Amino acid sequence: MKVILLEDVKSLGKKGDIVNVSDGYARNMILPKKLGVEATSKNMNDLKLQNQHADKVAKENLEAAKALAEEIATKQVTVKIKTGEGGKTFGSVSSKEISAAAKQQLNLELDKKKMQLEDGGLKTLGVHEVTIKLHPKVTATLKVKVTEE
Repeated sequence: MKVILLEDVKSLGKKGDIVNVSDGYARNMILPKKLGVEATSKNMNDLKLQNQHADKVAKENLEAAKALAEEIATKQVTVKIKTGEGGKTFGSVSSKEISAAAKQQLNLELDKKKMQLEDGGLKTLGVHEVTIKLHPKVTATLKVKVTEE
């Protein structure tokens, strides 16, 4: 019996795959646990429409991420940090502080978990470039100016 998987099933396949299983396995395991549905022409058509919709949404998300990356590339955020004698900094600027500054200064929602900072934060004064992973295929670079308080 051909079955369309509704969820990932170990040793069978991933969600959306069409697999051949024995009739008993389908009747007793796959169908009652709602892990899959029989591969009728209606269900096959529904799967095709779902895949088309998923592709369209993924393409829209990619385009939105590219547009946001272009916008971020032209912007700069200023963050202040305490310094001691000789310009030595106390602590570092974290991704959380950069995210908060971007929201306040640029009105942009940037996820702090997607920022890639070297060695846990920015520890020197000046302009630094922070890489932000917006999408698996799109990264942006934000300029962060660190000044003394």
